[in-house]
Amino acid sequence: MKKIAIVGCTGLVGQMLLKVLEERDFPISELYLMASSKSEGLIMTFKNRDYKVEALTPESFDRDIDIAFFTTSAKISKEYVPIAARKGITVIDNSSAWRRENAVPLVVPEVNGSDIKKHLGIISNPSCSTIQAVIPLKPLLRKFGIKRIVFSTYQAVSGSGKDGIIDFEEGQKGKPPKYYPHPIVDNCIAQIGEFVMAGPYAGYTEEELKMIFETRKILHRESLLITATTVRVPIPNSHSISVNVELKSPFTLEKIKALWEKQPGLVMVDDYKYQLYPTPLMATGTDAVYVGRLRRDYSVQHGINFWVVADNLRKGAATNAVQIAEILIKEQKNNDI
Repeated sequence: MKKIAIVGCTGLVGQMLLKVLEERDFPISELYLMASSKSEGLIMTFKNRDYKVEALTPESFDRDIDIAFFTTSAKISKEYVPIAARKGITVIDNSSAWRRENAVPLVVPEVNGSDIKKHLGIISNPSCSTIQAVIPLKPLLRKFGIKRIVFSTYQAVSGSGKDGIIDFEEGQKGKPPKYYPHPIVDNCIAQIGEFVMAGPYAGYTEEELKMIFETRKILHRESLLITATTVRVPIPNSHSISVNVELKSPFTLEKIKALWEKQPGLVMVDDYKYQLYPTPLMATGTDAVYVGRLRRDYSVQHGINFWVVADNLRKGAATNAVQIAEILIKEQKNNDI
């Protein structure tokens, strides 16, 4: 049994984290819920027991805690994660704060779960879109090699947290946006995150760079050629990605499908004769990553296109974090034997 803290428990991912921990019957002996001072005193329920939310302070970690899940902004994570780690607490952080740090593993358990062993107190959860993209990419890289990847994402408003959902719901009532730079209802916004204003990546957004650099790190291919365009679309939940891949060696679609059928965490929905392919509604509320629309890209020698969909709050955030924690517990048990 573990003593667990959830920092940022009142946000969308924090609430989903509680739900996933309960669903998976994660072994918890003590649970501490932390958030900003404005949420102090709120009551949240876990396994039919009520817990009072505490205000996050530097002293919050002056007690016996085994694992702390952070579901906060990068700014808060930068400030408080080192405090927790110095206390001997293993931190699983969902923000972008530590993802590009060389000493911090960036982990999708079905792809690079063994990287968890390298942690020095902090493990980073990748961005939601990157998580669902790398799961079908890993077996392709292993079998055929990858020369180049082009990502085009269609990301739901829940990926923006409560602010995005409020803009979406209020926009349906005809009210102007307060969070997004443009109305999201009946619209698509070709911007997720701030724009890079100078340097070689000028014109890219933060989210696009996340996909590029995180994919390279997770797949252990720092020179892999990748580009991305990330778009916010007017749906409540679950992200979709169109992926174009140029492989290094010949392939058949049948061999790719056979690889995907064996890939943990991946469900193939791919029969165009019956108009079967993944959709956001199909993925919402589940922990799988769905792949389909596989076809050749005849504009290059060894090219393919495919479509990937997953619940961004579950596998794209909370479930992936809990899976990391489950591996930590398993490894500790093995070391104790």
